[in-house]
Amino acid sequence: MSSTFGRLFRVTTYGESHGPALGCVIDGCPPGLALDLDAIAADMARRRPGQSKLVTPRREEDAVEVLSGWFEGRTTGTPLHLQIRTQDADSSKYLPWKDIWRPSHADYTYHAKYGLRDWRGGGRASARETAARVAAGAVARQLLSERWGVEIVAWVEEVGGLAAPPVDPLTITRDAVDAHPTRCPDPQTAEAMATLIQAVRVDRDSLGGVVGAVARGVPPGWGEPVFDRAEALLAMAMLSLPACKGFESGSGFAGARMRGSSHNDPFALDPATGTVRTTTNHSGGVQGGITNGMPLTLRAAFKPVATIPRDQATVDASGQPATIHMTGRHDPCVLPRAVPLVEAMMALVLADLALIQRARR
Repeated sequence: MSSTFGRLFRVTTYGESHGPALGCVIDGCPPGLALDLDAIAADMARRRPGQSKLVTPRREEDAVEVLSGWFEGRTTGTPLHLQIRTQDADSSKYLPWKDIWRPSHADYTYHAKYGLRDWRGGGRASARETAARVAAGAVARQLLSERWGVEIVAWVEEVGGLAAPPVDPLTITRDAVDAHPTRCPDPQTAEAMATLIQAVRVDRDSLGGVVGAVARGVPPGWGEPVFDRAEALLAMAMLSLPACKGFESGSGFAGARMRGSSHNDPFALDPATGTVRTTTNHSGGVQGGITNGMPLTLRAAFKPVATIPRDQATVDASGQPATIHMTGRHDPCVLPRAVPLVEAMMALVLADLALIQRARR
C-alpha cells in the first residue's frame, strides 16, 4: 500500500477512521525549523469535523502530539513523528453495513485488493485519513514560508454548480477565505452556497464543487522534467485526496478553447525587482514542468459525498441484491473542509521540490 509521498521531504501517513490514532512520519525535514505548534493546531482546526453546521457533527479535537524529531522548539533533522488521537468514533453505526458494498465507496475495491477490509467508518479509505496529511502539510507550509517566503492560499470557487466571481490570486488572503464557514471569499455567493448545502442536507443528498488555490513567492526552477513536472506532481497530489475527481493547472481546460496568440505568456523584465516575469499567467506559474516565478495556480474538483441517507440499491459481499440506507454523521458537502487539504498537499509537493532544487544547485 502506497502511504509514502515525496522524495527528500518524505511523508508516511498511517491510521484508520476508527482506529486509536492517525499520524505521519516526516523523514527529511531540515534541522533548525522553528516549529510553531499553534500554527499546526490552526491548520488542523480548519479540517476537523464539527466546526460548523455545514459539516459532519463528529467531535474530534485533532490535537497533534509531536513524538520525535523536535527539541527545544526546533526540528532536529531526524524523523518527525506527529500523532492525532481518535476521540469520537462510533463503530456500531457501521455494523449493519459491514457485509454490504456501499455505493461509490471503497468497500468493494478494498476487499477486492486485500481480501478483507476495516469496515469501521471506511477504515483507511475514510477522509479522516487526511488529518495526518494536514499535520504534515502544516510543517511543510512553515518550512516554505521560513526558507523561501512561499505563501499558499486555497478557497471554494464552486458548490453544486453555484460559482463565485473570479478570485484575484495575487491578493486573496486566508482571512478572507475563513470569514465564512463555506470558505468562499465572496460574501454573497458564500451565503447562497450555505443555503444550498442546508437545503441539500434536508433533501438527504449531497453536493460537489471546485477548490481553487495559489502559491505565491515560488521561485523559478522548481520541478523535475520529464516525469516529475511540478504540475504533474500537483495533479497526483490533488487526485490522491478522497473525492477529488478533476485537476487543472493554470488556464486548464479553458486554455484548450483559446488560440496560442491569446494564451502565450509574454516575458518582461520587472524594473522593481530586476527579475524576469510574464505579463499574463495562463501557464499557472509552470512552463516545461518547471516553475517560472509567477504565482502557481490550480483548481481541484470534488465529487458529491457518497454517503447519503436514502435507500440505494447495491449487493452484499456474496453478490446478492440488497438495499442500504446509510445514516450517521456525514458531510453533505466536502468543499469547506477540502480547502486545507488542497493547501496541505500543495505544500508537500512544493517543499519536496524546493529541497530537490536546493540539493541540485
